[in-house]
Amino acid sequence: MSTYGNKVKLTVFGESHGEGIGAVLEGIPAGLKLDMDYILTQMSRRAPGKDKTATPRLEKDVPELLSGVLDGVLTGAPLCAFIRNTNTKSGDYSNLLTVPRPGHSDFAAYVKYNGHNDIRGGGHFSARLTAPIVFAGAVVREYLSTMGIKIAAHIYSVGSVNDKPFDPVDVDDKLIEELTSSAFSVIDKSAEDRMRTEIYEAQKNLDSVGGIVECAVKGLPAGVGAPLFDGIEGEIAKAIFGIPAVKGIEFGAGFNAARLKGSKNNDGFRFDGDKIVTDTNNCGGILGGISDGMPIIFRAAFKPTPSIAAVQNSVDLTTRENTTLSIKGRHDPCVVPRAVPVVEAAAALAIANII
Repeated sequence: MSTYGNKVKLTVFGESHGEGIGAVLEGIPAGLKLDMDYILTQMSRRAPGKDKTATPRLEKDVPELLSGVLDGVLTGAPLCAFIRNTNTKSGDYSNLLTVPRPGHSDFAAYVKYNGHNDIRGGGHFSARLTAPIVFAGAVVREYLSTMGIKIAAHIYSVGSVNDKPFDPVDVDDKLIEELTSSAFSVIDKSAEDRMRTEIYEAQKNLDSVGGIVECAVKGLPAGVGAPLFDGIEGEIAKAIFGIPAVKGIEFGAGFNAARLKGSKNNDGFRFDGDKIVTDTNNCGGILGGISDGMPIIFRAAFKPTPSIAAVQNSVDLTTRENTTLSIKGRHDPCVVPRAVPVVEAAAALAIANII
């Protein structure tokens, strides 16, 4: 439920409007020196309140390391980080105690937990819980970098506005560095203004908009993974679907492969010196659940934020009558820009569990 992984295990805890949220990370070898500047950069990319495309709820999201580290070096004990909630407005959610938000977890959680679920800010279902995922992912990415594995993602689309996709056979190291240090990660810089306009228009109309994040994993050697139920796709998908608002994932050519002939979809092999490579990468770097040495490319689809100010139909769980709901509070008109480092973090956790 709140734990992912076997070889490298992450447990997240806390609620959106509780005292705080946090992560317990196990399985990273002792001796890894933490780069706190790098970790804080990743946390800042996800943190709210710093951009007009995000919720105005301002949280510093500075992790307090409670265990597992000494003098900046991992000790081998479970690494526990706590992130305090400092800017909550729980009163904004008082009308949701009995009237569930359409598109949100409110109703399903009410039924499952017999009405005891914490509704404030979405409780444990909130995207606020992605902050500890990003913390853990940053630590894992430092670990993976010692093996030459690099991960980067970008905003592939917002609504009808698209960014330039990754080159599926050659993801440039400089581009990876640029994307993983950016708060609005796009490959084509001209796409940013058009994406922002799409978000602002939805917000102005008391609505929200969704989009797609594309992610690349570079440096994973051929032969990693397993067939059938333990394939790389399944491991990554499980981690990615742990991110709130994700509704779909595809690898390589993805669903478009269904429209191709085999002669077009197959990635022909060739030698590049002593290394075997492919001229295309429709398989997304994965064959039979196992890496083929090319970049792993996948895309995750995010639904529009369900918490919108427009009037929607709902029900009153107390009176058992139909009603309407206009949602108050501070919510992202689009989660996609802040989701980029979360996708990178989830991908890192998945890769760390298969190497």
